[in-house]
Amino acid sequence: MSHYPHMLAPLDLGHTTLKNRVIMGSMHTNLEETKDWNRVAEFYAERARGGAALMVTGGIAPNPEGGVFPGAAGLYSEQDIANHKIVTDRVHAAGGKIVMQILHAGRYAYGPDCVSASPVKSPISPFAPKELDEAGIEKQIADFATAAVNARAAGYDGVEVMGSEGYFINQFLVTHVNKRTDRWGGSYENRMRLALEIMKRVRGAVGDDFIIIYRLSMIDLIPNGSTHEEVVQLAQEIEKAGATMINTGIGWHEARIPTIATSVPRAGFAWVTKKLMGKVGIPLITSNRINMPDVAERVLAESCADLVSMARPFLADPHFVVKAEQGRAAEIAPCIACNQACLDHTFQGKISSCLVNPRACFETELRLEPVDGAKKIAVVGAGPAGMSAAIAAAERGHDVTVFERATEIGGQLNMAKQIPGKEEFRGFVDWFGTMAAKHGVTLELGREVGAGDLSGFDEVVLATGVLPRDPNIEGQDLPQVMSYVDLLSGRAKAGKRVAVVGAGGIGFDVCEFLVHEGVSPALDLAGWKEEWGVGDPAETRGGLAPDGPKPEAPAREVILLQRKAERHGKRLGKTTGWIHRAALKMKNVEMIGGVNYERIDAQGLHVSFGAARETPRVIQCDTIVLCAGQVSERSLAEALEAQGVSVHVIGGADVAGELDAKRAIDQGTRLAAVL
Repeated sequence: MSHYPHMLAPLDLGHTTLKNRVIMGSMHTNLEETKDWNRVAEFYAERARGGAALMVTGGIAPNPEGGVFPGAAGLYSEQDIANHKIVTDRVHAAGGKIVMQILHAGRYAYGPDCVSASPVKSPISPFAPKELDEAGIEKQIADFATAAVNARAAGYDGVEVMGSEGYFINQFLVTHVNKRTDRWGGSYENRMRLALEIMKRVRGAVGDDFIIIYRLSMIDLIPNGSTHEEVVQLAQEIEKAGATMINTGIGWHEARIPTIATSVPRAGFAWVTKKLMGKVGIPLITSNRINMPDVAERVLAESCADLVSMARPFLADPHFVVKAEQGRAAEIAPCIACNQACLDHTFQGKISSCLVNPRACFETELRLEPVDGAKKIAVVGAGPAGMSAAIAAAERGHDVTVFERATEIGGQLNMAKQIPGKEEFRGFVDWFGTMAAKHGVTLELGREVGAGDLSGFDEVVLATGVLPRDPNIEGQDLPQVMSYVDLLSGRAKAGKRVAVVGAGGIGFDVCEFLVHEGVSPALDLAGWKEEWGVGDPAETRGGLAPDGPKPEAPAREVILLQRKAERHGKRLGKTTGWIHRAALKMKNVEMIGGVNYERIDAQGLHVSFGAARETPRVIQCDTIVLCAGQVSERSLAEALEAQGVSVHVIGGADVAGELDAKRAIDQGTRLAAVL
């Protein structure tokens, strides 16, 4: 009997049947923009082989002005159709189904030709949109229909009309953007006219035997957003207009509430979809932070939705569904919702990938082929770099032994998982252990090795990580001073007023650790909603709590200091840095920049400012935590090289920086692919 009877149940859509209830949601990967259609096809085909019932492509623009940036992927010409047919043919050969998302960015389009309901500039773009006239609106509607026709000609099984996340259609729906007084603005009936006209025109253009998903913003999380009553009204009209299914959209891109980051509770918005269940007669899809089979099964069993959409979990593990079907859920590489290699890359114009799985979007380039002759490989260090190299090398057929001086695997990840909101790292470390056992990696834990212990191995990989950098502050050896390692490992306890030296990623994490006590908000949905000010859209327009965020009082007074005279957290992740800054601001963390650390004594931490070391100040505190960066731990590499032994140095041992698991895992996997 299946462990996941709801998730793995088929769904009859009339003209076609989905083999389970799992949809791979749309993601911008920038793959289509490479014009390497074999690469695009292999990305989707791998996930079709992995069991996804239906996949949704990244957003494809219906016209140039609707592209998310100039030159964004579209489907305009016969050549475009032929290119996309390479993708659909490959997916169908792999036993999958795929729909193309039609995405018009509206005022979110990063270019001077953007258009919208009204000339209201987005806070996330420098370009004010042009207000469309009647002819312009008709052109947009017609272009949606043409895009759907072209998608059908290209072999897609359907389309998803992107009507959420603050994109073009969403901009017409709410008075936050739509200031019109003609038949496209004013009353809600007028504001939803565009969505319904697009749906009717698309359905009329493609016929009945073609999937049309409408992605509907069910909670906008912005001022003057939609009410739940309006969401229900729109959903019912969308059904009448010919939608096959309705997908859940959560929050606009400009919303100041996290929606998919790791600090958001798992399935944190399934309750929003559940409010619509029973009010339409077509299947509903829920989304956001559903990352493991047990989460998906629970959401479906509790009648929150008819299907679940998971996007980034299919970057982490393309074989998610097959592994669940086969009772191998522990082998599913977990999406930790870090955003580092997916969304951060997308918004930097890079190819998206995955911290957990660097092969994502690089399937044709980074291949783990079986080896002709197995080698004996020693890996020193069981952090993310070492474990990634060991598992990938063993998967290829090598005989791998990992030596780790600690008594557990995971390295610096074992500190990351202590941070409230980073609980997903626990499952990631567990997955390393599962995969090491599956592929026969020998783990020598609690074993510190020297250069003389590594004879007899054909290859030596050093992943010995980093050590905390010594900031050389006078008085740092006093008992009230500790390193972040001491604090997060539990070897030392902080007092009630704490100064944190260093405001990189580790410094921010340490502050999060210090200001929280008790249950992490990421594990307490009600508490998380209150902390961020998420309300019920049936009671408050847009789903913003009327009284705003109500965070719990901080567990400690915290002062976060840095040498650089710049905004704290400037170098944090592009799509998550604002979350960390906002979270600490809500906890009243004082942020001080441009400091010189003069000395530590019984009075506290003495600092001055600027090159002239002016304006001396004493930061009174009972604990000082040092997060002043890292240095590579390369002593073993130097000893081996002195003996003429060739070694491969990866991860923090290669380049010390912030706890950069993305680079470490990528390095480890790529090295293993060529050993």
